[in-house]
Amino acid sequence: MNFEEKSIVNQHVILPELEKFEVSLFVKREDQIHPFISGNKYRKLKYNILTAKKQKKKTLLTYGGAYSNHISAVAFTGKEFGFKTIGIIRGDELGFDLGKILQQNSTLGFAHENGMKFKFVTRSDYRFKHTKEFIDELHKEFGDFYLIPEGGTNELAVKGCEEILKTNDKDFDVICTAIGTGGTISGVINSLKKNQKVLGFPALKGNFLQKEIEKYTIENKNWSLNTDYHFGGFAKINKELINFINHFYQKTTIPLDPIYTGKMMFGIVDLIKKGYFKKGTKILTVHTGGLQGIDGMNSRLKQKKLPLIVT
Repeated sequence: MNFEEKSIVNQHVILPELEKFEVSLFVKREDQIHPFISGNKYRKLKYNILTAKKQKKKTLLTYGGAYSNHISAVAFTGKEFGFKTIGIIRGDELGFDLGKILQQNSTLGFAHENGMKFKFVTRSDYRFKHTKEFIDELHKEFGDFYLIPEGGTNELAVKGCEEILKTNDKDFDVICTAIGTGGTISGVINSLKKNQKVLGFPALKGNFLQKEIEKYTIENKNWSLNTDYHFGGFAKINKELINFINHFYQKTTIPLDPIYTGKMMFGIVDLIKKGYFKKGTKILTVHTGGLQGIDGMNSRLKQKKLPLIVT
């Protein structure tokens, strides 16, 4: 495997309920870039993997939750490029009966099948994962490794995400993207044309991402965040959002994940209906992938007796 990029389609979204607003909506299908390293994970890992190879590292180590798209992507990428992989997973209770967890959790099961070794840590300890003391202990336990941050965001990840927008995207007025750790939107901001602006939709509550994004985007200030569509916080979901995701898929054939792209698209459609975008606006939304997490979410929804996400 290598990072030779396939051509990505900008799919026109036709929703009858939006026609009267005279706003054009397209989805950049980054979710189709690779079957197992889709969307922004492909972009974020590209230059990190090339750097790890250049540094002759043998092992990749990273962090994530039990249903993390990043964990599954690093595991597969590591196997394909000949690295050992280690995942530091939030929640020590997940390690008590690993065999059962691997059967029940498709994300961890997939990562394990692709060779990833796990270290489960308490949620309180996990908060210190970026400290020198924590990382020094990991080096004592695992030896030398190439460290990839949780979610994959660092300067090399931003460099990869700067390649999302192409020459034929220059005619779009607004670029929209979901936000987790801020790497994807930072790369998009850095590659904007002067006539364009970016609107980001954080999946987490709070305004702390503003400073994180500013750290990677020094020159271009033509961007803003809309924090009204997180649905209560990270991985929170309700029946209204599920119904929207299923309706959108039925009408467009575009699957959305419930953590990031589903909330972003709900926000965009809601803003169009409220007249936020002037007539004639051309919007391009970046599909950041994350579809592997739907199985895990559906397991939770089944337990709560809520409708399932259709794929």
